[in-house]
Amino acid sequence: MPTAVNATSPNNQLCLAVLISGSGRTLANLIERSAAGALAATIDLVIANRSEIRGLGIARAADIPAAIMPQGDQPVAAWSEAIFTKCRDADVDLVVMAGFLQLLAIPADFANRVINIHPSLLPAFGGKGFYGQRVHQAVLDRGCTVSGCTVHYVDNEYDHGQIILQEAVTVMATDTAESLATRVFAAESETLPKAINLLAERHLPPPPWRDHVDELTH
Repeated sequence: MPTAVNATSPNNQLCLAVLISGSGRTLANLIERSAAGALAATIDLVIANRSEIRGLGIARAADIPAAIMPQGDQPVAAWSEAIFTKCRDADVDLVVMAGFLQLLAIPADFANRVINIHPSLLPAFGGKGFYGQRVHQAVLDRGCTVSGCTVHYVDNEYDHGQIILQEAVTVMATDTAESLATRVFAAESETLPKAINLLAERHLPPPPWRDHVDELTH
């Protein structure tokens, strides 16, 4: 059976491309953990779909190559192909969506090589329009007593791919969207690196459609 991710760098170190749309908090967390030796990966490329965002400054401060690639009027397929061409050119093993807010078309050679971190326990509170504070406010409005975060494989639908890891966070009676967001982000900061490390160690099975993709691409 094929492995979950084909690491090309030594010692099971994955080469990552990180896709961002905003503040870059998740990117900063991954950079810090990589530098400390707590992440089995290096960040080799950052791609942003918006200019003038804090995340680009974080990438530049860490001397990580960064590209600004807004969609503009491009069709999703053409824009996605341009992004993944950048990833191929950088020879990355895994693409991490870290607060990246637009849908991409995943090409066959990147099936099972793109993951996302989402601030809820999917499939609850996922899909188009569910991001940031909107998610946490929806959780509160629904009266949920538990929320959390999810790391999942990315397919061609919003927040739809197979779940890799989840971490639950208790919703307090006194929570606001802001206070809940703070605790969920703390869980995200642990769960995403853990998922990347598991992928680097090849402890995760591929999604059930992987064998079919391999048949189509070999």
